[in-house]
Amino acid sequence: MKKIEIEKLDRNLISLIHNDWAVLTVPDEGKVNGMTVNWVQMGWLWNKAVVTVYVRPQRHTYPLIERENCFSLAFFDNDQREKLAYLGKASGKDVDKLAHVGYTTTLLDGAPCIDQARMVLVLKKLATMEISDAEFIDKTVENASYPNRDYHKAYTCEILAAYQNEA
Repeated sequence: MKKIEIEKLDRNLISLIHNDWAVLTVPDEGKVNGMTVNWVQMGWLWNKAVVTVYVRPQRHTYPLIERENCFSLAFFDNDQREKLAYLGKASGKDVDKLAHVGYTTTLLDGAPCIDQARMVLVLKKLATMEISDAEFIDKTVENASYPNRDYHKAYTCEILAAYQNEA
């Protein structure tokens, strides 16, 4: 992977997040856990390039991201959808999900990064926010997204580095 300047990210961010999906990658007791995420925000906050990712407390990834300060967010080509769907459904507590789908990782800037990704962002946690029903002004969004009231926790992270696959 080749390191690129964050300002040179030229993809349509909405398409990148919504259509291409992403994998949150975090250390997990000697291995690396990856979880597909589709609720992601990117922008400029606190004079930093930031990403906010959302993780539900019942996910195996939750205690890992709570413990770690650095992790990565990997983006893939569309031909990886089947693998990404598996990473979103299987639990890392039961199986080494990345090994199962044939992905390998390399430590870049202190975070595990998936070698097969098209692009990887290395992230450092800056702030967290517990989502609850009190935050929702439009209750139709809450009812559609949280019928079981199993709210996410939001992690706002600084983008420390960006890498692009040269292949």
